[in-house]
Amino acid sequence: MKINSFCLTCLVQMQESQIREFKDEEKKIQHMREVCAYLASCDPEMSAPSLVRPLSRIYEKYWGEKDPMEDVKKEFNDYLLELEPAVETRIRQHEDPLQAALLYARTGNYIDFAAVKDISREKLLELFETQAEEGLDPDEYAAFSKDLANASSLVYLTDNCGEIVLDKIAVKILKEQYPRLEVKVIVRGAPVVNDADVAAAKYVGMDRITEVIGNGSDIAGTDLSDIGREAADAIRSADLIISKGQGNFETIHGCGLNIYYLFLCKCDWFVRKFQARRYQGMFVNERRIPQ
Repeated sequence: MKINSFCLTCLVQMQESQIREFKDEEKKIQHMREVCAYLASCDPEMSAPSLVRPLSRIYEKYWGEKDPMEDVKKEFNDYLLELEPAVETRIRQHEDPLQAALLYARTGNYIDFAAVKDISREKLLELFETQAEEGLDPDEYAAFSKDLANASSLVYLTDNCGEIVLDKIAVKILKEQYPRLEVKVIVRGAPVVNDADVAAAKYVGMDRITEVIGNGSDIAGTDLSDIGREAADAIRSADLIISKGQGNFETIHGCGLNIYYLFLCKCDWFVRKFQARRYQGMFVNERRIPQ
């Protein structure tokens, strides 16, 4: 999905918020001028997540490397691992455990430090309750179920830490209900924001459930032109794909593959695009999204 005015504005605001507390105003101005100059001349076909990488290099030029988010990633992985037994029990008591698992996995998309500024455990628990009442789009879920019944391979594109624990439950139930289905989970190829990478997937035990592949990229999404060959081949050859989060949508939407997107609308562009309210959950197919 190519950059648009909403995303450009958001990227500029994000860069400014990262340096707001710094004291050297002259240096801040130079930094922001370079940010604006880069965005003014960048390839208009690039997605917002793809642009974050060069903007991070500009930040490092002026201020050095950013503090890593390892503490935040561990905090939410640990928190969701604590909740996992109770959540899984609740999911398995549902009349349709797979749909319930996908609902919880979608709700976990709230844990996004790139898009949500005031993440809290209380809000996550509140969303668990409200999301469970919404359900998945019945027509899309029927199509998904039909595709599953005929599929031999599925790729699951993860997004954030913490959230990946809920993805693990969904993958476990998928494999139980469709034992002949080959399931591969793809994570980021390097640390980026609070996204899940191979280390995080192993930490929460995803690798004990199914095969995990790092995508070879440090973009907060799945850009088919930037990821490694193994991940790209798995995606292109899969009968169907579950894609979590806004970043994955922004980078892979338009490819025409049989992708079911599962995310919360967390920013103004997504709210307007899908005529939704903030934090409303989406379950939409790549081939049926209105232009």
